[in-house]
Amino acid sequence: MSPYLVLTVVLAYFALLMAISWLTGKDQGNAAFFLGNRQSPWYVVAFGMIGATLSGVTFISIPGWVGESSFSYMQMVLGYLAGYFFIANVLMPLYYRLNLISIYTYLEKRFGFYSYKTGALFFIVSRLVGVSMRVYLMAGVLQVTVFDAWDISFHISVAVTILLIWLYTFRGGIRTIIWTDTLQTLFMLVAAGATVYAVAGELSLDAGGVFRAIYESEHSKVFFFDDWRDGRYFFKQFTGGAFIAIVMTGLDQDMMQKNLSCRNIHEARKNMYWFSLTLVPVKLLLLCLGALLIIFASESGIVMPERADDIFPVIATQGYLPSFITLFFVVGLVAATYSSADSTLTALTTSFTVDILGRGDKRGATGLLVRKLVHAGMAVTLGLFIVFFRVLNDQSVISAVLTMAGYTYGPLLGLFFFGIFTRMGVKDSLVPVIAILSPALTWLLDAGSEKLFAGYQFGYEIIVVNGLLMFAGLFIISRSQKD
Repeated sequence: MSPYLVLTVVLAYFALLMAISWLTGKDQGNAAFFLGNRQSPWYVVAFGMIGATLSGVTFISIPGWVGESSFSYMQMVLGYLAGYFFIANVLMPLYYRLNLISIYTYLEKRFGFYSYKTGALFFIVSRLVGVSMRVYLMAGVLQVTVFDAWDISFHISVAVTILLIWLYTFRGGIRTIIWTDTLQTLFMLVAAGATVYAVAGELSLDAGGVFRAIYESEHSKVFFFDDWRDGRYFFKQFTGGAFIAIVMTGLDQDMMQKNLSCRNIHEARKNMYWFSLTLVPVKLLLLCLGALLIIFASESGIVMPERADDIFPVIATQGYLPSFITLFFVVGLVAATYSSADSTLTALTTSFTVDILGRGDKRGATGLLVRKLVHAGMAVTLGLFIVFFRVLNDQSVISAVLTMAGYTYGPLLGLFFFGIFTRMGVKDSLVPVIAILSPALTWLLDAGSEKLFAGYQFGYEIIVVNGLLMFAGLFIISRSQKD
């Protein structure tokens, strides 16, 4: 497909986002930016959170996982449901009762200054590394399909992308994100659905034929109970999914900021329930897409790419399907990528302003100026991180960075669980030390798990180990506390 057409579509997409920003960003106050004046419709938040949950990497990777792990990912999705239930009934009532802007303020109320700053900094580092890595990977796809044809450097394309994200988020903040996430979720689902329809057409399959083909394929197995050492073992994936949902949604300012913008706890709970139930068929759709792509590649004599993750972009953009699928793929990819980036930029701005600078309650022109400066600074920082990953240009290093980013949520899990489920205080000044030791010890256990535990390999449940080590460390430095 012509790079001119792709660029035209991308620019039209951003123009639509700018229009939404103009409509939703008329109130530029901090209360509107941080929490949307707590007026967000719960059903809009629920639908938009699907897009925020599915990054561009996930949009591509879930179909690719089918070839390696069949439908075992659905075991983790079932674990997500347990995690979301915990969030709706334990964490969100706590946040609403304390009337929080940033969820990490809870740590100051519960433990003290150092615990509070530790939690906020771990979130900021995690999100900066995670989202910049995702945008880097997806920006590479756009670089190849569009910008290389015009000899535009990667640095310039990233700078323009970050500028566009900054432009449509700096006015309305979370008020804008709620609606742009909804639009981006819609585009992702349309892209996935259109590709399923096109592949089914190429295979001459009706709806019933699609389900039969997937069911009869070797990749349709969902549940794995045979080998407890296997990374696909049910209880490992279910437990890992539950705790990943808790830490990456319930203990993440990015995701919780959307929930806290609902009118009250009752609507926020409805949002979480409907979001979790809707997410199941969405994940199933992407897995079915992956199975169909593998079947199509096999019957069409298409050589499978070395990286399983590449199967979706290769088939969608290399002329194996009708040309309109390339268009849908690019739009879906852009939507998936930037729904993560824009909401993360807003959450980072909120956390740095409220948690690090302590300016969350500052009103008037001064408070507005501080927030706008932080927002611009975070946009620049995000762009620098993306360029840094480009300089590395080493997939093994990048993979390690992504893995280590997941470790940073363990201390948050331990901190919040210790605060909620015990009545003990801690020696607050030692909390940062425990928060550094916890992921370090987790990494050592993970590296030596096969020797230490009779061949056992940690999977997604490593977050539980990390959280338990943090919890144990807090217990060691604990002290009695009446209230």
